[in-house]
Parts: sequence; structure tokens; C-alpha cells
Amino acid sequence: MFIQMIQGPCTRQDDAHQLLDEWRRDLAPSATGWLGGTYGFTDDGQLIGVVRFESREAAMANSDRPEQGEWAAKMAEVMDGPMEFHDCDDVTMLLDGGSDDAGFVQIIRGRVDDPSRLKAMMADTTQMHEARPDILGGTLAIEEDGSFVETIAFTSEADARKGEQVEPPADVRRELDYAMKGATFYDLHRPWFESA
Repeated sequence: MFIQMIQGPCTRQDDAHQLLDEWRRDLAPSATGWLGGTYGFTDDGQLIGVVRFESREAAMANSDRPEQGEWAAKMAEVMDGPMEFHDCDDVTMLLDGGSDDAGFVQIIRGRVDDPSRLKAMMADTTQMHEARPDILGGTLAIEEDGSFVETIAFTSEADARKGEQVEPPADVRRELDYAMKGATFYDLHRPWFESA
């Protein structure tokens, strides 16, 4: 799997949402290898999209389509500034990889010097699911320099906040402190989802 995170400032949120809906309706059917996406706006007006493709090649082929370029130009017009793109070939699934039924999504951006350590923590799903039943799943996407984009789907924001109050075992806390040091959290209170 290949994940691209897109982020940028946007106050014309209804227009942006409409354009993303148009992409799903008009362009997604012919986007080879497109798997889906998670989208939303943060409280400070950032549009965030975490888009999944079967491979980097499929994502780049989509970007090269003329109709994609035309759509991207329209999208740029409703943004308040330039968009950032983060391309990740190294993707690890958490549980079932997320859920279109999630009521709340948290995007975490950070950087680690040992990606294998972070992936090992994500792989221990049994312990995580028992401790945090509010977590439906997620994805961990890592760039070559150790920067990562973690997308976590929760049953609801209330459940997520309650789950945050549960202190994990000491070894899990140590790994969380390592992974989340200096990380930035983006809350999507009203996420929406698209799937192929």
C-alpha cells in the first residue's frame, strides 16, 4: 500500500468538501489502484486528507492524468495557501486499518530514528485492542527519513478521550513516549471517508 497525506489551510470548507465529493464521483472510477481516503478539517482550518493507493506507481499515474491536473487546479483555488504532500511507501496496518464507521479520527505526524521500533509497537494489536476498544484501527505511513503519518480511527471522540485516561503498562508507555516525542496531533471531529 502507498499513502499520501495532503494538508493545507482552507477556510472555504464547503467548497473543498464539494470538490472532493466531485473527485470521488467523477475521477475515482478511472483512478487505477485507488483504495480510499480519510478527510476532515482541524479546528484551526487545516484540510487534511490521507489517501490510499495500491502502490506509488498507481498514485503517480493518477497524478499524471490531465483530468487530475484540472481538478487539482480547482482545488488549489479554494485553498488559502499551498498544500503539503507526504508520500509514504512503508505502510503498516493497525487492526483492520481503520473504519469508515469511525466517529472521530486523529492524525499524528512525527519523526523517529528507528521506524522498526514504531512498527513493532503497532503490530501488538491484541494488547492494544484489549486496552483501547475505542480504537477501530489505523495506518502508520513512514517516509524515508523516519517521518511518519499515523491515522487512528475511533468509535467516537468521547470514547477516545475516555480511553486516553487509561494508563498503559510501563513498557507500552515507554514506547509511546518514544514514538510521540515532538509529534503533532490533528483532530478530525467530523471526518468523512471514501472507499473504492
